[in-house]
Amino acid sequence: MSHSLIAVFGFNSMSFELITQLIAKQHTLIILDDDPAKINQALEKGLPAQLMDYRQDDDLIALGIGARVATLFCFLEMDSENVFLTLSARVLDKNLTIISVVNRPESAEKLLAAGATKIIDPFEICSNKAYQLLNKPSITWILDEVVFGRADLNMAEVNIPEHSSLDQSYASELYLNEKYNLFLIGVVDKELGDKLYFSLGEQDHKLDAGDILVVLGSNRDIRKFKKEIGVINDAI
Repeated sequence: MSHSLIAVFGFNSMSFELITQLIAKQHTLIILDDDPAKINQALEKGLPAQLMDYRQDDDLIALGIGARVATLFCFLEMDSENVFLTLSARVLDKNLTIISVVNRPESAEKLLAAGATKIIDPFEICSNKAYQLLNKPSITWILDEVVFGRADLNMAEVNIPEHSSLDQSYASELYLNEKYNLFLIGVVDKELGDKLYFSLGEQDHKLDAGDILVVLGSNRDIRKFKKEIGVINDAI
């Protein structure tokens, strides 16, 4: 049977943010909780949810652990609950991807020992996210795209042609994310040789015809960008 379902245990403000993103990306998921009030809240929001006791192996098997469930998110209120759920699910499916939130740093090792694939530390994420938004917004964009599974991400080299609108401009003025939904990985500045200078560095680059931009994005967006800057051959 195909593994395609995402199971999210625990309905709260933190898991709701995850659920919103997963649904926006058209993932198939089910929300589980042993609190009827929380299940009703989820159903009132039009979300797929059902009441379930995570302590019962028979219920986990009926849900599809070991069969159709591909990823399990543990967002229960207490670390001990997430450890128990992780351990139970890992026994049923050794290949299951299990991602668990951790509320106390000292619980991380217990979750990993129980079989968690990845640990989410909300306090660390919040602090890192705030720093990235203030200092490196492009890092946040690429992490979000890659982590949440855009399957159409491709890397391409874009040679700046003669008489292009980019000639004599600066890399910092491209704004590829906002204009084309692309991420600029770096620039090969021909005046400085064939070395790739990553865009996250401190050095800005004046762009000239013949320079190469290394970008990340969908083939469609890359072709659109190439066309608008005057590239005749739009092969990726």
